[in-house]
Amino acid sequence: MTLAVRRSRPRLRWPALPARWKLPRLPVGGLRARLVVAFLLVAALSALTTATLTFREARNAILKRTQDTAVAALRSQINSQVPDYTFPAGQDKLRELSRGLTRGGESQHWIIHVRYKDGPLVPAADPKVGIPKDLQQRVASGVPALQRMDMDGGLWLVVGLPVTYYGSDERSGLEVYAQLPLHDDEANVQALVEAAQSGAVPAVALAAVPALIAARGVLRPVRELRRASRKIAAGELDTRLKVTGRDELADLSRTFNEMAEALEENVAELRRMEANSRRFAADVSHELRTPLAAMTAVVDVLDDDAGSLDPDTAYAVRLISEETGKLARMVEDLMEISRFDAGAAALHLDEVDVAETVRKTLQARGWREKVTADLPEGLRARLDTRRIDVVVANLVGNALRHGGEPVTVGVRAVEASAGEPAENPTGQRLLIEIADRGKGIDPEVLPHVFDRFFKADSARARSEGSGLGLAITLENVRLHDGTVRAANRPEGGAVFTVDLPLRTGGEDA
Repeated sequence: MTLAVRRSRPRLRWPALPARWKLPRLPVGGLRARLVVAFLLVAALSALTTATLTFREARNAILKRTQDTAVAALRSQINSQVPDYTFPAGQDKLRELSRGLTRGGESQHWIIHVRYKDGPLVPAADPKVGIPKDLQQRVASGVPALQRMDMDGGLWLVVGLPVTYYGSDERSGLEVYAQLPLHDDEANVQALVEAAQSGAVPAVALAAVPALIAARGVLRPVRELRRASRKIAAGELDTRLKVTGRDELADLSRTFNEMAEALEENVAELRRMEANSRRFAADVSHELRTPLAAMTAVVDVLDDDAGSLDPDTAYAVRLISEETGKLARMVEDLMEISRFDAGAAALHLDEVDVAETVRKTLQARGWREKVTADLPEGLRARLDTRRIDVVVANLVGNALRHGGEPVTVGVRAVEASAGEPAENPTGQRLLIEIADRGKGIDPEVLPHVFDRFFKADSARARSEGSGLGLAITLENVRLHDGTVRAANRPEGGAVFTVDLPLRTGGEDA
């Protein structure tokens, strides 16, 4: 007896993944986190693919084993019981044969139906779990067949065998059908799925360990590069990375070392050139002082006698006198800047009345009528009066030249910030504010007003200023451990604020 088995394609029914399978939410902002997540995703995908293939093969193997066992058992029962019957068989004989085959396969839990030629199935099949028509047609044509199908919410195996006469291929007309539930097999498959799930979760979890190790190894050069970059930013230009390997990160380290070396050389060259330029300015300024002193003395004599000269000569003398004065002031400014650059500028502090100090500055330059001063009496502080005089004179002169009248000068004491008392025992700060009513300062110019030789208007290249006044102001304020700020007033005009620690009594700078 030969069986032609037709297997329908198994339909995989995946159970819902339990909550423990869900990957935790990991921060993906850092490169290390992204590498670990990618590694875990690859591990999870590999585990899922392996589990899927294993499940399919195991499921098919389990069901095929059940099919082969059922077919062999049914064939054995037919061979042992059918020879006792004669054909044509009546309904009673067919019913007796059905019951006998069912009893013989109690271990299989099958349901047996028999049919003789074109007669009805005995016993009659339940329509819900009936024998498929196409399978009956194949068996009726003499071809053994089997089929898996979903019935009553479960998986069943239907086997159909045509019975031939013993020792011959001649069909007897008897057909035997067996319906076999596959509940146990489904339970085995479900257990296989759960085992795969239980095994995959630890596998993915364990994959986190090599993922972290791999990420750490990959990112070690990146961390070293970050530390080296911070050192470079802090001024340690001799910082270099240790280069190992021949991969892309090694190439990056080599490139960083080349960059650091070039940067160190360029900075050293710039510092050398800056030192040379400062020394040149200091030397030139010093050398110019002696001839300028002589020129100034001669020009003063000529200027006194200009009234007795003819108009053209008098005009030339006054022009020379004016330009000589400008040159002398520029040389003095250059000398002052050179002293700041050389660290030779020193403070000579005395406790003074701040209002009286500012008032003397305005009076010495004839600005008492042009400037409105708000100077509270009794405010005393330890200051270098010469340098404060330069600061106030430069700021007020700048406001008069480039701002608009009236120019106001205000002095007041304010409470220091919370962190200030540690450095300022009085807990107060001294503010000197110089404001004008002009057009204000261009916002693009504000960050540069204290730069050396900076002039907001290129058309003022021949103005009387040297471009060093505000730079000198900034350096003098810094010597007092203070700051100076430039801003525009909401109501119009510019305001410069000198902020100094208010020291009194025997406090030192």
